[in-house]
Amino acid sequence: MANILSHHAAEAVPASLRRGPVTMGLLWVTMVTAFPSVLVGFEWFKLGITLPQVLLCTTLACLILLAYTIPTALLSSITGKGYGLLNEQVFGSKTATCINIVLLAMFISFYGLCALFMTEGVNSLFHLHLPPAATAAVFAVLMAFNNFFGFSGVANFARFIAAPALIIWVLCTFGRAALACPQAVLTHAPQHSFAYCFGIVATFIIGFAIWGNESDYWRYGKPRAGYSAISLAFALAIGEVIFPATGWMVARATGITDYSAATNFMSSYSFVGLPILGIIVLGASYFAANDSNLFGSSTAFEITFKVRHKHSVAVLAILSAGMAYALAAMGAEKALDAIAALNCIIMPTPTVIVLTNWALAKRFGVVDFGQLSYASGTVALIFGIGVGLATAGVLPGLHSLQFGFPCLQAWFSAALVFAALRIREYSRAPRFAIAMVEEKEKELALT
Repeated sequence: MANILSHHAAEAVPASLRRGPVTMGLLWVTMVTAFPSVLVGFEWFKLGITLPQVLLCTTLACLILLAYTIPTALLSSITGKGYGLLNEQVFGSKTATCINIVLLAMFISFYGLCALFMTEGVNSLFHLHLPPAATAAVFAVLMAFNNFFGFSGVANFARFIAAPALIIWVLCTFGRAALACPQAVLTHAPQHSFAYCFGIVATFIIGFAIWGNESDYWRYGKPRAGYSAISLAFALAIGEVIFPATGWMVARATGITDYSAATNFMSSYSFVGLPILGIIVLGASYFAANDSNLFGSSTAFEITFKVRHKHSVAVLAILSAGMAYALAAMGAEKALDAIAALNCIIMPTPTVIVLTNWALAKRFGVVDFGQLSYASGTVALIFGIGVGLATAGVLPGLHSLQFGFPCLQAWFSAALVFAALRIREYSRAPRFAIAMVEEKEKELALT
């Protein structure tokens, strides 16, 4: 019973509880598909990015995401372990605890932001003037309901309600926008270079669609690379290619580029003047996104503070309500930019190091992790995140260092430093046959 209540936060998920590609794919649709992905298309049109550039850049950004998420999903589904447990194996308990605390801060912020977006949607659809801060706090509490039933509550809501509603909405809105958009937009000469456009598009796509702790969800998936690849590709195509393209085409047809005006117009455009339809779709979208936010943060909370799942959900719901109230003063658009920029640097970097460790273990056949130091992972993590934050221009006094793609620079820097340090350790550690590594992974998957 304790195992069920904790949804296996501190141990591997048994094979009997693994879900197929349909359930995992529909869950991921709800995690990467949201109204802000449509609104960013308006912004890109305003900046002069052409539709072919939008389609090309979003596709390439999604391929980068797949290069990260597919091996992450495969590793977690093979081992049945989530973000915290995988980090502990490479970084040690102290560093892994610090990572969990940072995850809690990031996910509580995202949770509050989704509640704030939901409030803006309600006000826009019904032309109300509800106080954003207080209303967002109320939504934050209501959005916690599904998590009291563990992963089943989250997955079933995504599978039977949220994902179908989102897919129908996306396809209908995209079809309507495509019919209203002239074919000539496909041949317009670009105003900006590919590098400029890709920098803007990829920064948003990766920052918005990456979670960092993908392993907390994919540990419930079946350990087959094809399953995770198909599910992830389908979800990203819906949420991060079709959605932004829809926003761009609507902006082209209407000339609207202002964020608030775009929100109001899309509410009526997408839901054909039926506010109740809009509430169903927006509610499904933001409730499902916060289901996943809260599930990931509750896993970290339980591992860190050793509490039951229902208790962690209750505490985090209250904290998230407070965050929603605070973010209302900043404004949803500014808050999204700030959180997404930090999230894509900080949260995935530990996973990149874990994946590097996995690849090296398979290459060198070392499975006796007790002979290896946790310092290599910690040093690489600090270095990688430092590079990412410095080149992102978010640290005071370092704006002159801003260049390139900070998240990718953080990941590659961390991976290279860790590989150099770990290979040196492997030269001194006991070695085992590669077959033993694969056998141990199979054993973990069936435990």
